[in-house]
Amino acid sequence: MSLLAVAVAGRGLVDPDGPVLRADDEAVLRGGAAFETVRVYGGRPFLLAEHLVRFRFSAETLALEPPDGAEELVELVLDAAPPDHVLRLYRTSRALLATAAALPEGLEEQRARGLSLRTFEVGAPPPLLGGAKTTSYGVSFAARRDAERSGADDALLVGEGLVLEAATANVWWRRGDTLYTPATRPGVLPGVTRGFVTSSEPAREGTFPLADLLAADEAFTTSSIREVMPVVAVDGAAIGDGRPGPAAARLQAALRLRSAA
Repeated sequence: MSLLAVAVAGRGLVDPDGPVLRADDEAVLRGGAAFETVRVYGGRPFLLAEHLVRFRFSAETLALEPPDGAEELVELVLDAAPPDHVLRLYRTSRALLATAAALPEGLEEQRARGLSLRTFEVGAPPPLLGGAKTTSYGVSFAARRDAERSGADDALLVGEGLVLEAATANVWWRRGDTLYTPATRPGVLPGVTRGFVTSSEPAREGTFPLADLLAADEAFTTSSIREVMPVVAVDGAAIGDGRPGPAAARLQAALRLRSAA
Protein backbone atom coordinates (compact mmCIF):
# COMPACT_ATOMS: atom_id res chain seq x y z
CA MET A 1 0.00 0.00 0.00
CA SER A 2 1.49 3.30 -1.13
CA LEU A 3 0.44 6.11 1.20
CA LEU A 4 -0.36 9.44 -0.44
CA ALA A 5 -1.31 11.47 2.64
CA VAL A 6 -1.55 10.98 6.42
CA ALA A 7 -3.27 13.18 9.00
CA VAL A 8 -3.05 12.63 12.78
CA ALA A 9 -5.25 14.20 15.44
CA GLY A 10 -3.31 16.94 17.23
CA ARG A 11 -0.61 17.02 14.54
CA GLY A 12 -2.40 17.63 11.25
CA LEU A 13 -0.83 16.44 8.04
CA VAL A 14 2.40 14.52 8.56
CA ASP A 15 5.03 12.95 6.33
CA PRO A 16 3.47 9.74 4.89
CA ASP A 17 6.85 8.05 5.28
CA GLY A 18 7.29 9.09 8.92
CA PRO A 19 6.37 7.20 12.11
CA VAL A 20 2.86 7.60 13.49
CA LEU A 21 2.12 4.88 16.07
CA ARG A 22 3.98 4.32 19.34
CA ALA A 23 5.52 0.94 20.05
CA ASP A 24 3.27 0.49 23.09
CA ASP A 25 0.04 1.18 21.16
CA GLU A 26 -2.51 -1.64 21.43
CA ALA A 27 -2.81 -1.49 17.65
CA VAL A 28 0.81 -2.66 17.45
CA LEU A 29 0.83 -5.00 20.44
CA ARG A 30 -2.45 -6.85 19.88
CA GLY A 31 -4.16 -5.57 16.74
CA GLY A 32 -6.61 -3.73 18.97
CA ALA A 33 -7.69 -0.88 16.71
CA ALA A 34 -10.90 0.14 14.97
CA PHE A 35 -10.71 1.15 11.33
CA GLU A 36 -12.77 2.03 8.28
CA THR A 37 -12.00 1.83 4.58
CA VAL A 38 -13.80 4.28 2.29
CA ARG A 39 -13.55 4.66 -1.46
CA VAL A 40 -13.25 8.26 -2.65
CA TYR A 41 -14.68 9.24 -6.04
CA GLY A 42 -13.83 12.66 -7.44
CA GLY A 43 -12.85 13.94 -4.00
CA ARG A 44 -16.09 12.67 -2.37
CA PRO A 45 -15.94 9.80 0.16
CA PHE A 46 -18.72 7.34 -0.67
CA LEU A 47 -21.24 6.74 2.15
CA LEU A 48 -18.94 8.45 4.65
CA ALA A 49 -21.70 9.03 7.20
CA GLU A 50 -22.45 5.30 7.36
CA HIS A 51 -18.76 4.50 7.74
CA LEU A 52 -18.44 6.99 10.59
CA VAL A 53 -21.35 5.42 12.46
CA ARG A 54 -19.70 1.99 12.28
CA PHE A 55 -16.31 3.51 13.15
CA ARG A 56 -17.71 4.93 16.37
CA PHE A 57 -19.43 1.63 17.21
CA SER A 58 -16.21 -0.31 16.63
CA ALA A 59 -14.22 2.03 18.88
CA GLU A 60 -16.80 1.69 21.63
CA THR A 61 -16.83 -2.11 21.31
CA LEU A 62 -13.03 -2.17 21.67
CA ALA A 63 -13.21 0.17 24.70
CA LEU A 64 -11.27 2.86 22.83
CA GLU A 65 -11.72 6.62 23.04
CA PRO A 66 -14.43 7.95 20.71
CA PRO A 67 -13.09 8.98 17.28
CA ASP A 68 -14.05 12.63 17.77
CA GLY A 69 -12.44 14.79 15.11
CA ALA A 70 -12.41 12.13 12.41
CA GLU A 71 -14.27 14.37 9.97
CA GLU A 72 -11.60 17.07 10.26
CA LEU A 73 -8.86 14.54 9.50
CA VAL A 74 -10.82 13.36 6.49
CA GLU A 75 -10.93 16.91 5.12
CA LEU A 76 -7.17 17.31 5.55
CA VAL A 77 -6.46 14.07 3.69
CA LEU A 78 -8.94 14.83 0.90
CA ASP A 79 -7.25 18.16 0.24
CA ALA A 80 -3.82 16.51 0.06
CA ALA A 81 -4.71 13.43 -2.04
CA PRO A 82 -5.78 12.91 -5.68
CA PRO A 83 -9.53 12.86 -6.43
CA ASP A 84 -9.82 9.04 -6.53
CA HIS A 85 -8.18 7.05 -3.74
CA VAL A 86 -8.65 4.78 -0.75
CA LEU A 87 -9.39 6.62 2.50
CA ARG A 88 -8.78 4.81 5.79
CA LEU A 89 -9.56 5.87 9.35
CA TYR A 90 -7.93 4.35 12.44
CA ARG A 91 -8.75 4.71 16.13
CA THR A 92 -6.05 3.12 18.26
CA SER A 93 -5.41 3.23 21.99
CA ARG A 94 -3.17 6.27 21.50
CA ALA A 95 -3.99 7.84 18.15
CA LEU A 96 -6.69 8.87 15.69
CA LEU A 97 -5.55 9.13 12.11
CA ALA A 98 -6.66 9.18 8.48
CA THR A 99 -4.69 8.01 5.47
CA ALA A 100 -5.04 8.15 1.71
CA ALA A 101 -3.63 5.42 -0.53
CA ALA A 102 -3.70 4.62 -4.23
CA LEU A 103 -6.45 2.34 -5.51
CA PRO A 104 -5.36 -1.26 -6.21
CA GLU A 105 -4.54 -2.00 -9.82
CA GLY A 106 -6.51 -4.40 -11.98
CA LEU A 107 -9.94 -4.05 -10.37
CA GLU A 108 -11.82 -3.62 -13.65
CA GLU A 109 -9.99 -6.57 -15.21
CA GLN A 110 -11.05 -8.68 -12.22
CA ARG A 111 -14.63 -7.46 -12.56
CA ALA A 112 -14.71 -8.44 -16.23
CA ARG A 113 -13.52 -12.02 -15.64
CA GLY A 114 -14.93 -12.60 -12.14
CA LEU A 115 -13.29 -13.99 -9.01
CA SER A 116 -12.56 -17.57 -8.07
CA LEU A 117 -12.87 -18.39 -4.36
CA ARG A 118 -11.49 -21.17 -2.20
CA THR A 119 -13.35 -22.18 0.94
CA PHE A 120 -11.84 -22.28 4.43
CA GLU A 121 -13.60 -23.69 7.49
CA VAL A 122 -13.00 -21.28 10.40
CA GLY A 123 -15.48 -22.59 12.95
CA ALA A 124 -18.08 -20.52 14.75
CA PRO A 125 -16.68 -17.04 15.56
CA PRO A 126 -17.19 -15.83 19.16
CA PRO A 127 -19.79 -13.08 19.63
CA LEU A 128 -17.60 -10.69 21.65
CA LEU A 129 -16.75 -8.29 18.79
CA GLY A 130 -19.80 -8.88 16.61
CA GLY A 131 -20.40 -5.98 14.23
CA ALA A 132 -17.08 -4.25 14.98
CA LYS A 133 -14.52 -3.64 12.24
CA THR A 134 -11.10 -4.18 13.80
CA THR A 135 -7.56 -4.61 12.53
CA SER A 136 -7.43 -8.24 13.75
CA TYR A 137 -7.51 -9.75 10.26
CA GLY A 138 -4.86 -12.43 10.79
CA VAL A 139 -7.05 -15.44 9.97
CA SER A 140 -8.74 -13.78 6.99
CA PHE A 141 -5.48 -12.72 5.38
CA ALA A 142 -3.83 -16.07 6.05
CA ALA A 143 -6.78 -17.69 4.25
CA ARG A 144 -6.48 -15.24 1.35
CA ARG A 145 -2.75 -15.94 0.97
CA ASP A 146 -3.42 -19.67 0.98
CA ALA A 147 -6.18 -19.22 -1.59
CA GLU A 148 -3.88 -17.20 -3.85
CA ARG A 149 -1.15 -19.83 -3.57
CA SER A 150 -3.64 -22.41 -4.82
CA GLY A 151 -4.54 -20.27 -7.84
CA ALA A 152 -7.75 -18.69 -6.49
CA ASP A 153 -8.36 -14.95 -6.09
CA ASP A 154 -9.77 -14.84 -2.57
CA ALA A 155 -10.91 -16.88 0.41
CA LEU A 156 -14.50 -17.78 1.31
CA LEU A 157 -14.86 -18.31 5.06
CA VAL A 158 -17.27 -20.99 6.24
CA GLY A 159 -18.31 -21.58 9.86
CA GLU A 160 -19.70 -25.01 10.75
CA GLY A 161 -20.74 -25.50 7.15
CA LEU A 162 -22.49 -22.12 6.88
CA VAL A 163 -21.36 -19.35 4.50
CA LEU A 164 -19.88 -16.37 6.36
CA GLU A 165 -17.99 -13.89 4.18
CA ALA A 166 -14.92 -13.46 2.01
CA ALA A 167 -11.63 -12.30 3.53
CA THR A 168 -12.63 -8.62 3.35
CA ALA A 169 -16.04 -8.64 1.64
CA ASN A 170 -19.63 -9.72 2.08
CA VAL A 171 -20.93 -12.57 -0.10
CA TRP A 172 -24.11 -12.71 -2.19
CA TRP A 173 -25.74 -15.07 -4.66
CA ARG A 174 -28.81 -15.20 -6.86
CA ARG A 175 -31.19 -18.06 -7.62
CA GLY A 176 -33.85 -17.07 -10.11
CA ASP A 177 -34.90 -13.55 -9.21
CA THR A 178 -34.01 -13.79 -5.51
CA LEU A 179 -30.83 -12.45 -3.91
CA TYR A 180 -29.39 -14.16 -0.82
CA THR A 181 -26.74 -13.03 1.66
CA PRO A 182 -25.68 -14.26 5.10
CA ALA A 183 -27.27 -12.26 7.91
CA THR A 184 -24.90 -10.09 9.92
CA ARG A 185 -23.67 -11.87 13.05
CA PRO A 186 -20.29 -12.83 14.51
CA GLY A 187 -18.22 -13.71 11.46
CA VAL A 188 -20.35 -11.62 9.08
CA LEU A 189 -19.56 -7.90 9.21
CA PRO A 190 -22.37 -5.40 8.53
CA GLY A 191 -20.61 -3.98 5.48
CA VAL A 192 -21.46 -0.46 4.38
CA THR A 193 -21.58 -1.51 0.71
CA ARG A 194 -23.71 -4.45 1.83
CA GLY A 195 -26.12 -1.92 3.33
CA PHE A 196 -26.21 -0.04 0.03
CA VAL A 197 -27.21 -3.24 -1.80
CA THR A 198 -29.92 -4.20 0.71
CA SER A 199 -31.38 -0.70 0.40
CA SER A 200 -31.32 -0.97 -3.40
CA GLU A 201 -32.90 -4.40 -3.91
CA PRO A 202 -34.73 -6.89 -1.67
CA ALA A 203 -32.64 -9.83 -0.46
CA ARG A 204 -33.14 -12.81 1.80
CA GLU A 205 -30.85 -12.72 4.81
CA GLY A 206 -30.25 -15.77 6.96
CA THR A 207 -27.90 -18.66 7.69
CA PHE A 208 -27.17 -20.69 4.57
CA PRO A 209 -25.14 -23.84 3.93
CA LEU A 210 -22.35 -23.75 1.37
CA ALA A 211 -24.43 -25.98 -0.92
CA ASP A 212 -26.89 -23.10 -1.44
CA LEU A 213 -24.14 -20.88 -2.81
CA LEU A 214 -22.71 -23.64 -5.00
CA ALA A 215 -26.14 -24.16 -6.60
CA ALA A 216 -26.65 -20.45 -7.35
CA ASP A 217 -27.22 -18.93 -10.79
CA GLU A 218 -24.61 -16.26 -10.02
CA ALA A 219 -22.63 -14.92 -7.08
CA PHE A 220 -20.71 -11.79 -6.16
CA THR A 221 -19.01 -10.00 -3.29
CA THR A 222 -19.39 -6.43 -2.05
CA SER A 223 -16.80 -4.22 -0.39
CA SER A 224 -15.82 -0.56 -0.34
CA ILE A 225 -12.77 -0.92 -2.59
CA ARG A 226 -13.71 -3.77 -4.94
CA GLU A 227 -17.34 -2.56 -5.02
CA VAL A 228 -19.58 -5.26 -6.56
CA MET A 229 -17.28 -8.05 -7.76
CA PRO A 230 -18.64 -11.11 -9.60
CA VAL A 231 -17.70 -14.61 -8.40
CA VAL A 232 -17.49 -17.23 -11.14
CA ALA A 233 -16.09 -20.26 -9.30
CA VAL A 234 -15.79 -21.74 -5.79
CA ASP A 235 -13.27 -24.51 -5.11
CA GLY A 236 -12.85 -24.96 -8.86
CA ALA A 237 -16.56 -25.49 -9.53
CA ALA A 238 -18.32 -22.96 -11.76
CA ILE A 239 -21.10 -20.83 -10.31
CA GLY A 240 -23.98 -20.72 -12.79
CA ASP A 241 -22.52 -20.57 -16.29
CA GLY A 242 -19.10 -19.56 -14.97
CA ARG A 243 -19.39 -15.95 -16.11
CA PRO A 244 -20.22 -12.66 -14.35
CA GLY A 245 -23.97 -12.36 -13.94
CA PRO A 246 -26.58 -9.64 -14.54
CA ALA A 247 -27.36 -8.84 -10.90
CA ALA A 248 -23.73 -7.99 -10.19
CA ALA A 249 -23.57 -5.77 -13.27
CA ARG A 250 -26.83 -4.03 -12.36
CA LEU A 251 -25.80 -3.35 -8.77
CA GLN A 252 -22.34 -2.17 -9.80
CA ALA A 253 -23.95 0.32 -12.17
CA ALA A 254 -26.29 1.50 -9.40
CA LEU A 255 -23.37 1.97 -7.02
CA ARG A 256 -21.42 4.03 -9.53
CA LEU A 257 -24.50 6.13 -10.28
CA ARG A 258 -24.98 6.82 -6.56
CA SER A 259 -21.29 7.66 -6.11
CA ALA A 260 -21.56 10.30 -8.83
CA ALA A 261 -24.74 11.85 -7.43
